[in-house]
Amino acid sequence: MARFGKFLVVVALVTTTGLHWAALQSVAWTTMLVDNLRTQSLTEAVQHTFDGKHPCCLCKAIAAGRKSEQKKEFTAPMQKLEFPPVKDDFVLIAPSWFQLLPQANTYADSLTQKPPTPPPRVIFA
Repeated sequence: MARFGKFLVVVALVTTTGLHWAALQSVAWTTMLVDNLRTQSLTEAVQHTFDGKHPCCLCKAIAAGRKSEQKKEFTAPMQKLEFPPVKDDFVLIAPSWFQLLPQANTYADSLTQKPPTPPPRVIFA
């Protein structure tokens, strides 16, 4: 079950970062290069594959998918916060009786006392 959860996290990260489009584009370029190598030399096939002027049907589908994914993104409309009116004569009043309680500093007291046991000795000297 833990592996399945990790797999779902990886899939979610891949889709949110757009890595699936890069993987599909790599597959498309590889198939285009293989197809072009059947009829052209290596330099011509590489140039024909990556020039962008001769996209295959998979490249066109990937471009359309990227465009539609970008159109789906939207920003949430900002809402103006409205607060109820407040009286102009709002005043804070101090309490009639106030006593500051003393704080005990237990850390400083413990520094003046010796440790209850001797420190550990080194085994290897």
